[in-house]
Amino acid sequence: MPSDQQTARWLADFDAALAARDNARLQTLFADECYWRDFLAFTWNIVTLEGRERIWNMLSERLGDVKPDNWQIEQVDEPGDTAGAWFSFETAVGRGKGHLRLKNGRCWTFFTTLRELKGHEPKRGPTRIAGTTHGVVKGGRRSWLDGRNDEKAELGVSRQPYCLVVGGGQGGLALAARLKQLDVPTLIVDALQRPGDGWRRRYKSLCLHDPVWYDHMPYLPFPDHWPIYTPKDKMGDWLEAYASIMELNIWNATTCKRAEFDDAAKRWNVEVEREGRTITLQPTQLVLATGMSGVPNRPVFEGQSRFRGVAHHSSEHRDGAPYAGKKCVVIGANNSAHDIAADLWEHGADVTMIQRSPTLVVKAEALERHGRPLYSEAAVAAGIDVDRADLIAASVPYRILPQFAKPVFDRIRQEDAAFYERLRATGFMLTFGEDESGIGLMYARRGAGYYIDVGASDLIIEGHIALKSGVQISHLTEDAVVMADGTTLPADLIVYATGYGPMNDWAAQLISPDVADRIGQCWGLGSDTAKDPGPWKGELRNMWKPTRQEALWFQGGNLQQARHFSLYTSLQIKARMEGIPLDVYRAE
Repeated sequence: MPSDQQTARWLADFDAALAARDNARLQTLFADECYWRDFLAFTWNIVTLEGRERIWNMLSERLGDVKPDNWQIEQVDEPGDTAGAWFSFETAVGRGKGHLRLKNGRCWTFFTTLRELKGHEPKRGPTRIAGTTHGVVKGGRRSWLDGRNDEKAELGVSRQPYCLVVGGGQGGLALAARLKQLDVPTLIVDALQRPGDGWRRRYKSLCLHDPVWYDHMPYLPFPDHWPIYTPKDKMGDWLEAYASIMELNIWNATTCKRAEFDDAAKRWNVEVEREGRTITLQPTQLVLATGMSGVPNRPVFEGQSRFRGVAHHSSEHRDGAPYAGKKCVVIGANNSAHDIAADLWEHGADVTMIQRSPTLVVKAEALERHGRPLYSEAAVAAGIDVDRADLIAASVPYRILPQFAKPVFDRIRQEDAAFYERLRATGFMLTFGEDESGIGLMYARRGAGYYIDVGASDLIIEGHIALKSGVQISHLTEDAVVMADGTTLPADLIVYATGYGPMNDWAAQLISPDVADRIGQCWGLGSDTAKDPGPWKGELRNMWKPTRQEALWFQGGNLQQARHFSLYTSLQIKARMEGIPLDVYRAE
């Protein structure tokens, strides 16, 4: 049977089984191995359900409220090992899109997303606002600037924001832009002086390691002449312009000091310090958009206090120029470590990298060529815009992603075999992930452990950057790092490129350790709860979805995730503001 007929027939049978609440009929539609990934539409959560029993348990609990109908096939996939199709549907409160994959006529993967709320659609396209009132306005008209100035003056002063976003990087800006289009009063507070400073203050040589097609912000894609790999200061300027163009309300140079949830009033009391004054904000929803990481990890070594040189975390490193002719030791072997080591070498420093555990390395060119075909010039030419690319990528559950990723990485390893052999010959410890599935799953599982090679690997291979691997650090002296095997590495500078803690570190600092513990770990694949941190729950922990602390959200990740998942966080917050009945389904 052709794919279009097969998928249309399956979707009609599925609709009929749902309408009849017929579990037995539904069971026949799903394969023995099956997955349903839902972004809000059925669960008001971000979950992956594995197996027919879990799927039915969710449906039996949620169908009465969701009331799904109007299933329509929109586009059929090219024929392949599976028959697939994109579809639209409606629920009692919104409209959604989804995707299905059939194996031998039965469903292998099913993906549903809520895309908009009925009655609360963003004003865009044919429904965009006029921007002015034509004709004569007696008594004088108020301009756009008058209204914008009033909004900025009132929000957080005479009028409380419904949502307070802590952090003005790409995650906070993307979410605030989404909320703006949904008419949710939102204020961002950020400790830095200007939007984009989170990028500007990074080390001077930094460029994004992800290509431009992967990094668009919501509503405002980069122009088609934008460089493939964005320099960090250019990215900072773009984000500052984005905040202005999208009319976002931001208090920069404002430090969030503490937050406490008032259970009786169902709101937060958040103390911020601005222009020398302590201000208490009372938002209903609080979002921590402080990046995907928490507090910098600063390792402790014996003799650390005796070291007389400069020692700082990679987050504090700015430029290699002051260290020309100096002996520099970089502790760590992931992205920042490689970039900083290369920057120091380029400025004439004598650099040694200490690698304490294996690192996944992939050339940027290989990743661009094989790793992200959905985000490329070829994809754009084929009519796959960034929104469709995000949906296609999300339609594959994490559980089966290795089946798609491993062949890609096998091809990269084969093409770059000589490169990897030369790197190994230096003593560099390589890994390709716990199941050799490559960088995508390592990022999801750990958020660390990899280097996208933009040149530093060749410096290691050629001996320009010295490498000490597989040996732990014993102690520091006044002017050296001493290894456990007795090797002494003289040092004028030590850079701790040792990563960061989890995002709930910020919750512990701003709210309380008890709240952080109740929330559980953020990021990584596993359970959302601290009491049950594993093994497999199908989604990233506590990201972009309800946490165990009422009205507290985490918005983090790279630019692609900031763009895509900000939609779902914004819809959840908007639904709560409008009092839309919702019952969060937790697949635990």
